Amino acid sequence: MDATPHRDAINFFNRYTGKIEQEEIYGESFLRWTYETLPGRIALAVAAKRVWFSKWYGWRMDRTASRAKVLPFIETYRLDPNEFQDPPESFCTFNEFFYRKLNPAARPIDSDPDSVVFPADGRHLTIADVSQADGFWVKGQKMDLARLLGSRELAGRYATGSMLISRLCPVDYHRFHFPVSGVASESRLIPGSLSSVNPIALRKRLAILWENKRVITEIQTESHGTVLMIEVGAACVGGIHQTFVPGMVQKGDDKGYFTFGGSMTMVLMEPERIQFSDDLLKHSSQQREVYARMGDVAGFA
Repeated sequence: MDATPHRDAINFFNRYTGKIEQEEIYGESFLRWTYETLPGRIALAVAAKRVWFSKWYGWRMDRTASRAKVLPFIETYRLDPNEFQDPPESFCTFNEFFYRKLNPAARPIDSDPDSVVFPADGRHLTIADVSQADGFWVKGQKMDLARLLGSRELAGRYATGSMLISRLCPVDYHRFHFPVSGVASESRLIPGSLSSVNPIALRKRLAILWENKRVITEIQTESHGTVLMIEVGAACVGGIHQTFVPGMVQKGDDKGYFTFGGSMTMVLMEPERIQFSDDLLKHSSQQREVYARMGDVAGFA
């Protein structure tokens, strides 16, 4: 880990401390070399964003030898083992630890029927109207909904809709959950590459979001319309795994998990179906993410 302050440090607002904090980036030196130097960009084109590279890295995290990384990782990133459903010593590989389950009490789900909750732990950005957004992590880059969704018809329906983007770092809890209650469809896979979704990479090329592998699920709801949930793969993410059964689901139900690596979920809602929380709107307008945990309130119908 390169602890030296960087002029392009990634800052976020922590909802629980009420402070702007600097992100500890897992593998920062390698990530910056990859996206900010010519040799790194060549390596990226040759290997780093290729699916085989992520599968190889995921395979390493599935080997028994990777178990030795678990306890040092917990200590380095100050994770709380009391939240874990199973003790740290029980994990046979790093990946088993990575997609661990938590005790239900560790992530209470907001009970208001009109609320939309965060689908995952992570750093979140919101866009009240996708058509009005001229940038996410940097000004001038716009979302290509048709390519993201793999459908011009869907893109038309959500062209002025609202979006919640939840970025999971390697240090985060890596299961994702339903943000609303409703009837969930079968998931649809859109194949793609596996580039990093860290802001260091997205500031260079937002198109990563619609070039990477992703999975889309439609959720029919009573008060929020049809909600789209999108899981986006990333570099060193061995897979996007769905654990739910299509049909009726409840807000906060387990939907699936990512194997090793940073990753992202996106929630897309029809126009005028949600009023995002004030802190999300405030910090998102400044291209600053808000840290919040799964089950906490993102907004209301």
